[in-house]
Amino acid sequence: MNNSMNSRKNVARAERLQRRVDAGFVAKQFPEVASIVISMMYNQKGIQKSLPRTVNFFPSSYALFRVDCLSKDCADGGFDLTQVITSMIRNHREATKGELSCEGNSPSADHSAIAYEVAIQYAQNHVLA
Repeated sequence: MNNSMNSRKNVARAERLQRRVDAGFVAKQFPEVASIVISMMYNQKGIQKSLPRTVNFFPSSYALFRVDCLSKDCADGGFDLTQVITSMIRNHREATKGELSCEGNSPSADHSAIAYEVAIQYAQNHVLA
């Protein structure tokens, strides 16, 4: 691997870390949330087999609800579930499902997608306003 590629990867890694820090923690942003579970089926164009993935968020997790794309040809890709999850919390919903396409750049458009289900468990001691 050449220095230019290493440099780009280091910059991307630093940017991802900064986004996490900027997002804060679930406990601070959403004190009423005990846990968030994202279950998804990852589908990549040209590959017949779907890949199941589960991502868990707890009060100590960063409140950045973005899942990376698994396609090796994808640049800056992923699936941002931030709006889905913040809307659920605002409306005190416990479950939802949907589909998202990867937001990244790849030689082929619509190279990957997920079918997702989000489940949120709220803290028992939280009083609704």
